[in-house]
Amino acid sequence: MSVPDLGSRGRQTAGEPVSADAPRPEVPDLELLRRIGQGGFGEVWLAVNRATGRLRAVKLIPLRGHRADPAGREIVSLGHLEAQLGTRHENLLDIHHVGKTADYLFYIMDPADDLSGGPATAEPDYRPATLLRRLEQGPLPTGECRETARQLLSGLAHLHAAGMIHRDVKPANCLWVGRQLKLADFGLLTAANSQASRLGTAKYMPPDGRMDSRADVYAAGLVLYELLTGLPAEAFPRLGTRAREITADPELARLNRLVLRACQPAAENRFRDAGEMLAVLEAPPPRLPRRRFLLTVAIACLLSLAAAVALYMRPQPPHVDVNFISEPFEATIYLDGVQLTEPDGTPYTTPCTARDLPGGRHHLLFRHPEHGDYDAGRIDLTHTREITVRWDRSP
Repeated sequence: MSVPDLGSRGRQTAGEPVSADAPRPEVPDLELLRRIGQGGFGEVWLAVNRATGRLRAVKLIPLRGHRADPAGREIVSLGHLEAQLGTRHENLLDIHHVGKTADYLFYIMDPADDLSGGPATAEPDYRPATLLRRLEQGPLPTGECRETARQLLSGLAHLHAAGMIHRDVKPANCLWVGRQLKLADFGLLTAANSQASRLGTAKYMPPDGRMDSRADVYAAGLVLYELLTGLPAEAFPRLGTRAREITADPELARLNRLVLRACQPAAENRFRDAGEMLAVLEAPPPRLPRRRFLLTVAIACLLSLAAAVALYMRPQPPHVDVNFISEPFEATIYLDGVQLTEPDGTPYTTPCTARDLPGGRHHLLFRHPEHGDYDAGRIDLTHTREITVRWDRSP
């Protein structure tokens, strides 16, 4: 079943010029300058307040002409937001006013910063700083990647704590205002305890079809994956050209493990909500033992003890995706004596993410062209999603 993108969740524009002869929507007290975003049912305009001269962003949703009644859905969602969210949050976009004209539901927001990092302007070259546009420049540096992840999860956790789910977490709905990341577009917001329908952006939805806080976690995990790798969500879980940097940088490696858990196919294997995911992100890294080993297997799954026990007691998905890392790189991997290969027959070489492996306990062996074999023994892939082996290079 195809799932439509709704509201401003479609394509983005850099600021579409509007013909002088074309009629512009009328919004009280505001002069609409030009469209800066457009989707299936709604448009976002850059506007200026006629009294104060202050720039604003205005979302317009037609009141008629669509069977899906997007304006009605938006009103319900905004009602949830106003009723449940007792306080503002620095990582959620503020809505200053909601109103209606004869033709539109509209609401007024702060405009995004310019993509250059400066404030919004009325100039023709103004490009709203969304995460989608930022990712066109490639993956984020380590510090920026972690901070962007923290701010996104912080805003989403605030919604979850208030009993709501967003249902459309994606880069196009994340923007910077005053250099602070804001989660925006609340058109699909609903109560977490309702039977939420499957609406939103299909590629960010979990395969199990359940739209709840764990579905938001799945979508947030894919957004973090895009920050980390610079690859589109459809490429998950491949690490691409940044694989070496990710595996060599402890902070990026931790983020990758966070992504792997957030994007598990089975809902029970993910974080229960964004608050739990944020807590893992902000937890201090584990202290490594000082003893030296000739051969060390580092198995990291970043689960609390209670969560690990709970996962062990529950049925697990039959197939899993696993990250394999070796130091040095370029080792091939053998599962129960059979070399792991890509669908085209190319052997997997570390660092890599092998997809659709059978869960359960398996014998793993790494073979390096210069350092020989490393026998990792039997490892339960159902619970271990990242395996690192190190050949000791000391004399």
